[in-house]
Amino acid sequence: MHNAARRVVITGMGVVSPLGNSPQKLWEALCAGQSGVGPLEAFDPAGLPVRIAAQAREFAGKIQDFGPLEPDLKKTIRKGLKTVCREAQMGIAAAQAALRDAGLTRDVYDPDQIGAVFGSDYMVTLPEDFVDPCSRCRDEQGRFDFSRWAREGLPALNPLWLLKYLPNMPAAHLSMYNDLRGPNNSITQREASANLAVGEAAQIIARGHARWMVAGSTGSWIHPVRTVQAILQFELASDQDVPPEEACRPFDQRRSGTVLGEGAGAVVLEEYETARQRGATIYGEVLGAGGAMASSLDRGADLRQAMKRALQRALHNAQLSPEAIDHVNAHGAGTREGDVAEAQALADVFGSRSRTLPVVSAKGHLGNLGAGGGLVELIGSLLAFQHGHLFPTRNHQQPDPQCPLNVVTGTDTPAGTTLAKLNVTLQGQASCLVVRSGGS
Repeated sequence: MHNAARRVVITGMGVVSPLGNSPQKLWEALCAGQSGVGPLEAFDPAGLPVRIAAQAREFAGKIQDFGPLEPDLKKTIRKGLKTVCREAQMGIAAAQAALRDAGLTRDVYDPDQIGAVFGSDYMVTLPEDFVDPCSRCRDEQGRFDFSRWAREGLPALNPLWLLKYLPNMPAAHLSMYNDLRGPNNSITQREASANLAVGEAAQIIARGHARWMVAGSTGSWIHPVRTVQAILQFELASDQDVPPEEACRPFDQRRSGTVLGEGAGAVVLEEYETARQRGATIYGEVLGAGGAMASSLDRGADLRQAMKRALQRALHNAQLSPEAIDHVNAHGAGTREGDVAEAQALADVFGSRSRTLPVVSAKGHLGNLGAGGGLVELIGSLLAFQHGHLFPTRNHQQPDPQCPLNVVTGTDTPAGTTLAKLNVTLQGQASCLVVRSGGS
């Protein structure tokens, strides 16, 4: 990618997060060590062992959450809100903010030269979507009678129900709203989705198939069904012994698990010469991306090997040696086994330098935002480039000998000029981006 005729730079950013819905709010909160974790209030958690979450509390799914809009676009988005679920709404809002930040209005771009790639997890129906249809099918004893479903239940179901939860909705609606006629794709690789979306969008531009791309990702573990799924899959932080804001402790010896969250991020990618000619602000340059899967039926996921290979492939595609990386924005979920596997993967790639290379994780502040986390975290590092220093890793107080890393805990560590962004799923799908500051 780095040697391609067309260089690819980042000229716009947008976020929806537990720490606010703008890059500026996100940066200030990260540097101040603030936490977006608090009581789980999105639904009644009675009967569940989870009482805390990192909710995007400033995002209500109202038209004002999408920022300043032209009258026609505002009307269109408001009309479409009822046909997209919360995850899609957050993704669209972040992408609209990124387009606005990049100064890309319809009089600036050629619709045939701009597209979108969006990452997400699978999106799950809310139980209340089926309450009325199922209620109509109860017999005299109150039991569900399936024989009545086609005749009485199905007609009561919202005809647009399925459209709300399709994972291609963020890219589809964003493109329809803004007349983006270029390449369009959706990636559903859970936490690995963000880096893969940016990598694919950058390759599209590098190959000359578009001049601009919007790359985004959105996710939420805060959902009556998805939260139950997470309880069954993840090692979740105990919320009994510490305040909610101290629950997620990346690479700390006392860590007990991750915290469920929600959010979305988006960036505008642009061909370098186009960005330079129009005087766009350049936040970074995408040099390389890599993905890898490491698991087996008998042994399960091999997180160490997956992250190692993804990082190696990203460096290879960027044509850089490990010595060129100035900091790592880690997955850093705060799980006991996951953090050790990540530390081992970094040692595999960076050798003894892994003990001194600055490493940051935003999950102590944000929790695990699912597919949305990678891009929100990447934007944190892009802002660090702008300000010249890294943000602290919240709740990292007692270094773990099994994670011998240089975890940043203050605001006096230089961000450098080149970063590696790493993410991984519980199933062993890893992804990595290599990004350089500016576009010189």
